[in-house]
Amino acid sequence: MTNLQITPEFITKLAADEVFVFGSNLAGMHGGGAARMAYERFGAEWGVGVGPTGQCYAIPTMQGGIETIRPYVDEFIAFARQHAAKRFLVTRVGCGIAGFTDEEMAPLFREAQGLPNIALPIEWHRILDD
Repeated sequence: MTNLQITPEFITKLAADEVFVFGSNLAGMHGGGAARMAYERFGAEWGVGVGPTGQCYAIPTMQGGIETIRPYVDEFIAFARQHAAKRFLVTRVGCGIAGFTDEEMAPLFREAQGLPNIALPIEWHRILDD
């Protein structure tokens, strides 16, 4: 796992170039978990459930099965590639209130692993490296 970007376990503040990536719902009702933190601390907008707002990027995870999340993850990775000056701190998207496991979510982010401006949770790196 050398040279991989790892998301800190607890994020309480962001540098000016950092973006908090969290699991949301399509309605953008950021009532709990990382979504609530995104709303309260990092400028996520109420009612925006997909994409960038404030110092955040929302990936919806509450609309169905794991395959319904994949297009939004792919969209995020494309966005991050287009914004190389930003550092994206991906939380354990989908592994809280949405109820998915790390083993289900990590493979969706395989293309993000190793990108210099995307940090992933250590648990996901372990899964992807196996």
